[in-house]
Amino acid sequence: AQLAASEKAYQRAKRLADEGVVPRKDVEQAQADLAKAQADAATARRQAQLSVLRAPITGVVTAMHATLGATADPAQPLVEIADPAATDVVLDAPPADAARMRTGAHVDLVAGQSAGGESLGDGVVADVGGMVDPATRSVSVRVHVTTARRPLRIGETVFGQVATATRANAIVLPLEALVPEGDGFKVFVVDSANVAHARPVTVGARTDRAAEVTSGVRAGERVVTYGAYGVADGAKVVVAAGDGT
Repeated sequence: AQLAASEKAYQRAKRLADEGVVPRKDVEQAQADLAKAQADAATARRQAQLSVLRAPITGVVTAMHATLGATADPAQPLVEIADPAATDVVLDAPPADAARMRTGAHVDLVAGQSAGGESLGDGVVADVGGMVDPATRSVSVRVHVTTARRPLRIGETVFGQVATATRANAIVLPLEALVPEGDGFKVFVVDSANVAHARPVTVGARTDRAAEVTSGVRAGERVVTYGAYGVADGAKVVVAAGDGT
């Protein structure tokens, strides 16, 4: 507003001076006032630009270290920003387990308060830390999410199962299919007549969701995976539609 008023005053004084109505000194004064108004406007624009922080990425503010009105220290971060689309997962692994993990290993990710929570998707190990955290006595394992069933929330609790070994043609069954029997396990194999037959099996590697069966069943055989604890040997079962187990 001040700049516009000074411009109008200068133009008016110049016109009147050209017409001989006012002395030239009035034009000089109006010109000086206009120059000052232009300088003040330029200073105000610079201050406005300095008061706006522009992030190099589009993201979410995760921490604010600056205080309104306080003096900013060039060595102190003012704002922390994270890009949800590029968020990695950091797992805390016991040192013995971390020693078996390798970059590029497949990771199954779940959310919640335990490893049996909501399935989030898959990832790969991007980096295995080289030191043990003195507070948690764990090693940080950074996982890059390759497939997510939903957007990850910054700060949420995530569990991961890292593949440390691969066995070709392994037979893997859900834990619900294994029925304890003595010191081992049995499963119920369903024949072509939908009759369940108990069969002892040998269990190899296992997780909290599935187990490798090293003997007792063959690839392609149908196994009861739902309600196996209540099945009797020789019982007739109903195969769920769309499921061969």
